[in-house]
Amino acid sequence: MQETVTIVLPTYNGENYLVEQLNSLLNQTYSPIHLIIADDCSKDHTREILKQYESDDRIEIYYQPKNQGVVKTIEFLLQKVNTPYYMLADQDDVWLPEKVEQSLKTLKQEKADLVFGDLTVVNQNLETMYPSFGDFMKLNRKIRKHIQDKNLNYLYNCVTGCTILAKKETIPLILPIPTDSKYLIHDHWIGIMVGLQGKLAYVQKPYIWYRQHGNNQVGTDKISHGFHSLDQVRELFLQVKLGVFGTYVKHNDKFPTDFQELNRKAYDYFQMLTQKKQINFSHWGIFHQLYKNETMSYYGLNFIIMNLPCLGRGLFKIRYAILKLLKKR
Repeated sequence: MQETVTIVLPTYNGENYLVEQLNSLLNQTYSPIHLIIADDCSKDHTREILKQYESDDRIEIYYQPKNQGVVKTIEFLLQKVNTPYYMLADQDDVWLPEKVEQSLKTLKQEKADLVFGDLTVVNQNLETMYPSFGDFMKLNRKIRKHIQDKNLNYLYNCVTGCTILAKKETIPLILPIPTDSKYLIHDHWIGIMVGLQGKLAYVQKPYIWYRQHGNNQVGTDKISHGFHSLDQVRELFLQVKLGVFGTYVKHNDKFPTDFQELNRKAYDYFQMLTQKKQINFSHWGIFHQLYKNETMSYYGLNFIIMNLPCLGRGLFKIRYAILKLLKKR
């Protein structure tokens, strides 16, 4: 007998694309699925749409009495999981029919605790924008090379939440999900918590149409591309790293001992950099430990931005001017 897979789906003001997504979830080639939905006090017609699916015995729906936000809604849903495996879904995507089947197949073949995958980025009309999210965001090289490395998801997030399938046993590792910083989102936390204590695997073929429509909470927009100066970029980079490592430090008891020390050192390092406006070579070893698994270009670019802004400002102006001529800015 096939094991049931639970799909958890938080909804909020999702009337425009929800029907398409629900139908794609319910028409998977892997049939024993249980869909748990929690609506976070939608103000549009989302609840009316959900009520049309209440008679389907594969679906369990909760209507929250007050708005909790996406993280608390995901926590609520994960606590309802009582099957061997669970998956996360977003309300505005479309799953290809083989998504559940291929994810579970990969997890079992790789003897993994969590599997995640690539996505095809599409616009609101499901027209392809980027065939591979992993290639567009320059994640695939690191994922393929370091999928067995506990550091995979440490410096930045490589795991897209809506692609995850994981064992139920991973849920205690994840909860509670921190909300200390907007720069550390739930899929980042899930990926690092499971990766530190279990095994991750990756599905390279995209089985989700990842819809970009302007209202996504997380998408493909690269904020730093809109900046006109290196100082703006540097400030954002430091805010992100302080948010991530500040969260790590606050929840240090969730990390192995060796990572607890690195968490503190990294946070102190980025905090120090906020006071270094021109040049810094102090504690270079911390930077190297954090970035040593990255490409040489990524390593060098971040070193200049973080530690040599006096040099980086001129280089940034030249690069920005070239990109503007090419109409890429």
